[in-house]
Amino acid sequence: MAEPCAGLLSSGSERRCRARLAAAAAGRRGAAAAAAAVLVPLCSVRGRPALLFTLRSRRLGGPHSGDVSFPGGRRDPADGDAVATALRETREELGLELGTPSVWGQLRLLPDRQGQMVAPVVANLGVLEDLTLTPNPDEVEEIFTLPLAHLLREENQGYTHFRAAGRYSYTLPVFLNGPHKVWGLTAIITELTLELLAPDRYRRKTHVLARSPSGRPPEGSSA
Repeated sequence: MAEPCAGLLSSGSERRCRARLAAAAAGRRGAAAAAAAVLVPLCSVRGRPALLFTLRSRRLGGPHSGDVSFPGGRRDPADGDAVATALRETREELGLELGTPSVWGQLRLLPDRQGQMVAPVVANLGVLEDLTLTPNPDEVEEIFTLPLAHLLREENQGYTHFRAAGRYSYTLPVFLNGPHKVWGLTAIITELTLELLAPDRYRRKTHVLARSPSGRPPEGSSA
């Protein structure tokens, strides 16, 4: 039986996604540069299209220690743009040298928990079995992948509804039933990526915040 998501990383899908991302980028010209960037690593695992995630090392400490994330970090003054930041951070975290031809484009800027804007950069790593990854143990505790077919199944999609001052405030996505729960900013980026790759199969049900909420919400309920 054919892999139902095999076409999502095809040359035709890549052309469509690149065109859509380029059109969105044209509309952002003149916007302030992002303070940080992450790489959204598409890949093929045993012939199945997938997304690659990392588990941040607990050695890092701080609020993001042990979180599921994508490779990335703060922009360095020497970085020419968000793409340069994402590629540099991927090299430092995973020991993976990627060139700009691997990059499809950039999703919309998103605020992190501190209110700083993060640029998600979509790239295709290719066949994961052909790559040698050497994660930096000071930054990465674990690498894992989730097939796009897994992420697109409704039983693996959850949502957390947040309230503030006793009333509904906003909803964030959660992806379940993998080796680790994907939540927070990484889940929002995952959702936008699925919407880009499979617009006929995935429609976002959450509202992407234009700015970060102040602090952690006091109340929440998962769905």
